[in-house]
Amino acid sequence: MSALLTWLLLGLGGFCALSGALGIFRMPDFYSRLHPASTGDTLGQLLIIGGLMMGSDGLQTTLKLAVIAVLLFITTPTATHAISQAAYLSGLSCREEGEDDD
Repeated sequence: MSALLTWLLLGLGGFCALSGALGIFRMPDFYSRLHPASTGDTLGQLLIIGGLMMGSDGLQTTLKLAVIAVLLFITTPTATHAISQAAYLSGLSCREEGEDDD
């Protein structure tokens, strides 16, 4: 049962990461692209690390993976916010209604 849950979490994490990457291409502007990149990346990382934690042998490895998961859970959204704020402060505007696609 543990092996099944491990592979299920790894598969779901890979799917979330892939769908986030594909979502980047579907969105029209920079700010819209940040959302699937951040959300898919964070959820995919947490699911993959959860699967690795389920499949790990020892407590020490599980604790190290848990620390990595907490750090990624904090830093990924923070980095996305910093990137969007830097883009806003530099004058990058949102795509306006009626603009042509690139």
